[in-house]
Amino acid sequence: MTTPTGARLASGELRRMVAGWLADYPGRDVTAREIAADLGRSSGAVGNALRTLVDQGTAEQAGTAPLRFRANDATRSAAAPTAGPAPATTPKKSTPAKPAKAKTPPKKEKPVAGPVTRPNGQTYHPRKLAGLPDVTALRKLRDAGIPALMYGPPGTGKTSVIEAAFPDLITVPGDGDTTVADFVGEYTQTPEGRYVFVHGPLVTAMREGRCLFIDDATLIPPTVLAVVYPAMDGRREITVKANGGETVTAAPGFYTVAGHNPGVHGAVLTDALASRFSAQIQVSTDFDLATQLKIDPLAVRVARNLATRQRTGDVTWAPQLRELIAFQKIAEALGTDAAARNLIGIAPEDDREAVTKLVRDVFKVSAEPLSLGSRI
Repeated sequence: MTTPTGARLASGELRRMVAGWLADYPGRDVTAREIAADLGRSSGAVGNALRTLVDQGTAEQAGTAPLRFRANDATRSAAAPTAGPAPATTPKKSTPAKPAKAKTPPKKEKPVAGPVTRPNGQTYHPRKLAGLPDVTALRKLRDAGIPALMYGPPGTGKTSVIEAAFPDLITVPGDGDTTVADFVGEYTQTPEGRYVFVHGPLVTAMREGRCLFIDDATLIPPTVLAVVYPAMDGRREITVKANGGETVTAAPGFYTVAGHNPGVHGAVLTDALASRFSAQIQVSTDFDLATQLKIDPLAVRVARNLATRQRTGDVTWAPQLRELIAFQKIAEALGTDAAARNLIGIAPEDDREAVTKLVRDVFKVSAEPLSLGSRI
């Protein structure tokens, strides 16, 4: 589909473009960044459009960390242009949504007693946090107005627990290209040629009293992330400079939670960011859950061993739950030997020798990464 790269778009036009892109590639699981590169748009804006499509049932979330999406039977219809009058001009003074419409989280919820279904239909198994199921503990932090930062290696389940805890979640995917407009919104041109301001996910979450999840927050430039800080402190309001200094005040229930992957290139936890998140919660792989999921005990043994050595500084990498789940899928498709050799292949170069020796000793396989062999 033809895209006017960089040009301002009418309200809803980017969403239709994204839907059209997905519909043109049925069965393909993609990230916002992949689509953004093809359309010539910011990955944050494309991520917001994808989230809206999922909320409307016209696309599906295919995975997390990174978030991936795919088309469904209704995606093509979402790509069709819609007729109607241009949106009304946004007033310069914004007030919280009416109480009847605000999505305030229920108070005094009963502790979660079992698995929780995430928005994508997958089941999340709660873990202990401060003596409570993690889902319950996070909801208590929200009730108390204490922002939470979840940190840990990629693939440990940070996004999973946040999605399970907060069904009213609005997500901003973070990266080095994220802009202030990806949070607060920007001007777009209507078919009639008028320019109107379309608000972003931060404003939506504030007005509707919803939870805002800033994924990979420490990849976002600090000057951009600062736009959220006034909404998190006692002021609970922001000024949208791009829209004539409009003031937006947070409705009851508005809450901010973020994810951080320490050690990932470009991830910087600044003092300003750390000070805003009073609760900082480490998330590591639950090896007991891996066993319950019937992942090969030998793979779990390798992961546990490397995790222990990682804590002592002997290695820098250990397979997380995501890699263990992938191991089991590869084993079922190609056999255990192939899955074990793949562990060697995905290990960082600096740790390849240690991982190779451990995998060879545990699985009794060739000490070679999974690779093509001689011609058949």
